[in-house]
Amino acid sequence: MSMPNQDARYIEGVGRRKTAVARVRLYPSGTLGGGTSSEPTFFVNHKPSAEYFPMIAQRGFLRQPFVATGTTGAFDVSVMVRGGGPLAQAAAVRLGIARALVKHTATFRSVLRSTDLLTRDPRKKERKKPGLRRARRAPQWQKR
Repeated sequence: MSMPNQDARYIEGVGRRKTAVARVRLYPSGTLGGGTSSEPTFFVNHKPSAEYFPMIAQRGFLRQPFVATGTTGAFDVSVMVRGGGPLAQAAAVRLGIARALVKHTATFRSVLRSTDLLTRDPRKKERKKPGLRRARRAPQWQKR
């Protein structure tokens, strides 16, 4: 499997979740050297998605925007993701793919919005407060 050709035309989208940031590039199908199967060629940090995300549930999570819009197999995907854990990275990639699809075809916005694939999850880790052990965990109270 080869890496993307730098002069090939692509659609870019950025997705974030917690501290994970994913830069997604969608190429026309067959650009990244994949076969003619219905599954797109999918690279995450220069590795095949099956190698980078070994859990089947995470890989299914990544394909949700394509299934919702009926574009499965229409694009090859190249992703650079950093920060966060595996689930946050998968959610960031999913949001990046959805945003790139909207850039490609504006009519996908209503479909992706109705399936909550364009919603950025705002939850982040709360900062530690002074005098506490964690964000809200107080030291144990002692009577004596």
